[in-house]
Amino acid sequence: MNNVKIAGKIKNAGFISTRLAGTDGVSLETAKWAQVFEEEGFECFYFAGELDRPAERSHFAAEAHFMNPQVMEINQRVFGGNVREPSITEKIHQLARKLKGDLYEFIEKFDIGLLVPQNALTIPMNIPLGLAITQVIMETGLPTVAHHHDFYWERDRFLTNAAWDYLNMAFPPDAPSIRHVTINTHANAQLGLRTGIAGTVIPNIMDFENPPPPPDEYTAGVRQDLDIKDDELFILQPTRVVARKGIEMAIELVSRLEMKAKLVISHASGDEGYDYEQRLKEYSELMGVKTLFVDDIIKETRGQTADGRKIYTLEDVYPYCDLVTYPSTFEGFGNAFLETVYFRKPIVVNKYSIYTQDIKPKGFRAVELDGYVTSAAVQQTKEILDKPQLCKEIVDHNYQIGARFFSFAVLRRRLKSYLAELMASLV
Repeated sequence: MNNVKIAGKIKNAGFISTRLAGTDGVSLETAKWAQVFEEEGFECFYFAGELDRPAERSHFAAEAHFMNPQVMEINQRVFGGNVREPSITEKIHQLARKLKGDLYEFIEKFDIGLLVPQNALTIPMNIPLGLAITQVIMETGLPTVAHHHDFYWERDRFLTNAAWDYLNMAFPPDAPSIRHVTINTHANAQLGLRTGIAGTVIPNIMDFENPPPPPDEYTAGVRQDLDIKDDELFILQPTRVVARKGIEMAIELVSRLEMKAKLVISHASGDEGYDYEQRLKEYSELMGVKTLFVDDIIKETRGQTADGRKIYTLEDVYPYCDLVTYPSTFEGFGNAFLETVYFRKPIVVNKYSIYTQDIKPKGFRAVELDGYVTSAAVQQTKEILDKPQLCKEIVDHNYQIGARFFSFAVLRRRLKSYLAELMASLV
C-alpha cells in the first residue's frame, strides 16, 4: 500500500470552500492537503468565492463567499432569532439553486471525481453553499471527503437561530458517499454524539520532512524594520488581535521577564472590531511593555507599502524572533504552535483544551500557562532565553516530535487507507 498512489480511476479532486485565499487555517490546510493529493496522483481543482489558486484550475462563484452581500443578509436574519421570514427562506433556496448550477459546471468542466469540501459543510457561514453541496452529493453520489475545521455548535453566535432545518440537513450532512474528517479528537467525539456520524481525526500538519530554508537577503532587515534594537528580545505573537487569543497573558509575561524586549503582534483585528486592540494598547502601557501592531508590514505575500516600506510574510519573520507567545484560550487546533515548532523556536502556550488533549501528550516541551501567568512560567521562560544550549535542545526535540506526529507523511498514510476504504465501499 505504501508504494501505491491513492488515485486510481479517479484522477481529479475538487476542493470546495467559501474562501481559498490568504493565511486563514482552512486555506492553509487546503494547500497542504492539495500538495499531498498531487503527490499521490491526483490533479486538484478549486471552487470558492475568493481564490488565490492557479486560475486555470479554479472556478470562481461570487455567491460562495461568506462576505457576499446576499449571504451576509441571510446570516443577519437567521442568527440571533427564532423565526425566519418567508422572503429569507426564498433567498436561501434561490442562492442554493444558483450555487448548485455553479458546482455542476465546476464538476463537468474539470471532470471532478472526488469532492473535498473544506469547512463548507461544517460552519454555516454560507447556508446556501452548504445546501448546494449537499444536494450535489446526493444527486451524483460522488465520493466525498468532508474536512471539518469548526462546527457551528462550537460558536455561541450560531446557537440561537432560525435555521435548524438547514443545520440538520447540511452542517454536516450524512450520506453513504461522504467520509468525515475532523481536526481534533474532541470535535470528532462531538460529531458522533450530536449527529451519529462516525468521523476520523486527521490533525493539522506541517512539512517537517522539508525544514524551512535559511533566511534570504530580502529578510535581512526584519528586526530593523520592526524597530527592534540589537539588545532587545524579539517576542512574536503570531495571531490575529482577537479576545480568545489571550494576548493579555503575553503582555504580562513580557513585563514580568524584566528584560529588554518588544512584543510583536503579527495580524490585524479583522472583522471582529477594534475594542480589544485598544484594550491591549492600554494594558501594554499600564504594564510598561513595548507592544507593536505590525499587520501593515506582515502580509500574505511580500511587497511594498504605499510609503515604500518592505512587506514581509509571517514565514519571513519567524526565523528572527527569540520567543513565541501563544496564550490562546480556545483554538480548533493550533497552527501557530506547529509553525513555531517547524521554525525551531521556543514557545509559551496556554493550556487550551485541544492542546491539552491532542498536542501536549505527544511529548512537546513548552512553557505552559493555565489561564494566568505564574512566577514559575516567568522563571522557566527566563532560563530558556538565558541558556542557548537548553533552548536548542528543546526546539530540536520539538521538531522531532512534530515530524513524528504532524508531518505530511501522517496525512499521506491516513488518506491512503481512508480513500481506499471509501472507494471500496462505493464499488
